Amino acid sequence: NKIVSADYSQIELRIMAHLSDDPRLLDAFAQGEDVHRATASEVFGIPLNEVAAEQRRAAKAINFGLIYGMSAFGLAKQINVDRSAAQSYMDRYFARYTGVARYMEETRALARSNGYVETVFGRRLWLPEIKSSNVGRRQGAERAAINAPMQGTAADLIKRAMLAVQDWLDAQKLQSLLILQVHDELVLEVPEVELDVVKAALPKLMGGVADLKVPLLVEVGVGGDWDTAH
Repeated sequence: NKIVSADYSQIELRIMAHLSDDPRLLDAFAQGEDVHRATASEVFGIPLNEVAAEQRRAAKAINFGLIYGMSAFGLAKQINVDRSAAQSYMDRYFARYTGVARYMEETRALARSNGYVETVFGRRLWLPEIKSSNVGRRQGAERAAINAPMQGTAADLIKRAMLAVQDWLDAQKLQSLLILQVHDELVLEVPEVELDVVKAALPKLMGGVADLKVPLLVEVGVGGDWDTAH
């Protein structure tokens, strides 16, 4: 038997594109672009084909950092630049991705007035600290207000994917077993004779669990163990 890994690609950024309706982000995913390279092109003001590896790495840190509410200080430490340079990268990001900036502002305001945020599917996370007089606690709740809809929606999607894959395995009467879920990834144990059919089905099954404004891309790997399946 082989281990098959099926992993949602950049799922939280895709959810950010869906929630924020940002035209640049939506376009990058619709065109199948490397979204970190596209961000580097926007932030550093250079053509897509001239983006260096170091610039892509910085853009990746910005993309994921902003989802988790990272400050300029945190970004500076991560990509090894001074705080003012990191702040200028963040300012340029929000100037180019205005939909993301607006979404974050509106989400914080909604969280303050409602006391909760929701995933795409309507699951609520309550944020009692959002009105706290303690600055640290309030800022923590504001970061959660931005992050929870993305992480929560990703969690909803992987649960839907588990159901879709298991239902399909049952319907096809296959010997393959869904054995593990890790973050945005499903892991299966698959007999060699079923490999081709399972590998072909997983991206369709997992990509079809929700109708978002961007495609849900699934990367499939195969190996003798979980490590080599990546």
